[in-house]
Amino acid sequence: MADKEFNILDPFSSVDLGIAESADGVKQWAIANRDVIQPIKRFFNEIIVGIDNGLNAIPPVVMLAFMVLIAWQAAGRRVAILVGVSMTVLGFLAPNAWALAMTTLAIVVSAVILCFIIGLPLGVLAGKNDRFESIIRPVLDTMQTIPAFVYLVPVVMLIGIGNVSGVIVTIIFALPPLVRLTSLGIRGVNESVVEAARAFGASPRQILLKVELPLATPTILAGINQTIMLSLSMVVIASMISVKGLGNEVLRAMGRLDAGKALVSGLGIVILAIVLDRITQGMGQSGRDRGHRHWWEAGPVGLILRLTGKNS
Repeated sequence: MADKEFNILDPFSSVDLGIAESADGVKQWAIANRDVIQPIKRFFNEIIVGIDNGLNAIPPVVMLAFMVLIAWQAAGRRVAILVGVSMTVLGFLAPNAWALAMTTLAIVVSAVILCFIIGLPLGVLAGKNDRFESIIRPVLDTMQTIPAFVYLVPVVMLIGIGNVSGVIVTIIFALPPLVRLTSLGIRGVNESVVEAARAFGASPRQILLKVELPLATPTILAGINQTIMLSLSMVVIASMISVKGLGNEVLRAMGRLDAGKALVSGLGIVILAIVLDRITQGMGQSGRDRGHRHWWEAGPVGLILRLTGKNS
């Protein structure tokens, strides 16, 4: 096709910078460096498979009781009852609903763990270094605003389809809130408290671990909550690259126009979102919300301590 003559009134249609052709070089690089990528893929895959096998190996009733106890400890009896009822309903949605929910939970947990490992140090560094924060802010803006479908293609080219690609895409989408809120939490620590710790001879490491991070914990947990919710919102989109679980069932049901199956799988995702949201919100409660009690003074741990006489 012949090049169009340059028109000063419409320069965009006559100038081609060749960005698309240059970006296509990623595919050639991925093919040439496949041996470099495979160890990363195996590392991610071992985490996902390990968590998935572990969750599915636990009998559903035992897993249900375990989740209720965690909810009770983290957020109180009302949330524990809500979690118990919600997960029971999820289990009865379909014969395979529980197994699919555990696979979806494994994907989400894997993504959140990796987001925490990556995002917490980045957030701390952004909270303590203005220059780094100004550099990483546009990167986080891009990660949050770019449509998820855009980076499905390069991830598939680099890694291939499957659960690993789904987790990587989920990390890209869900990481920014954790980094931002960790930075916000660190910056929100009262400077007088930090100065007092420094005056008593605390090292920078001790100030970070014993002053700043504990005081920023509620904000950091809010970031983890947002990361979990965004990870669940990616479940259906990630299923387009063969990620297993409830999202894959929704996609298959949509392809077959099976409204019943889509509704059941979608409801399962909603129930998981409610359960994880309530538990993580409970973990972020302050001491005032708990009635000025330590976490071990409430829930099943507090009950055991009271029964054994060790909480007096």
